[in-house]
Amino acid sequence: MLEISEEILILVKKKMREQGAHDRESFRAYVEETIDYFVERGKLSEEENLEFLIDALMESWEGIAKRMPTDEE
Repeated sequence: MLEISEEILILVKKKMREQGAHDRESFRAYVEETIDYFVERGKLSEEENLEFLIDALMESWEGIAKRMPTDEE
């Protein structure tokens, strides 16, 4: 599951940079969107505890937010 989490975070960070969305709500939306994508592609199963995965990924928000550009930059 750790490997999948890392893949999800890589894609989410890429989407955030491309879309210019750097807030917690956007981060959560991209996490959920990417998990849905992985389910569609068979990398994740709906039988897995996806809410736990979302919660675990959301815990990384603070560290990611510190590395994202701000509106002031």
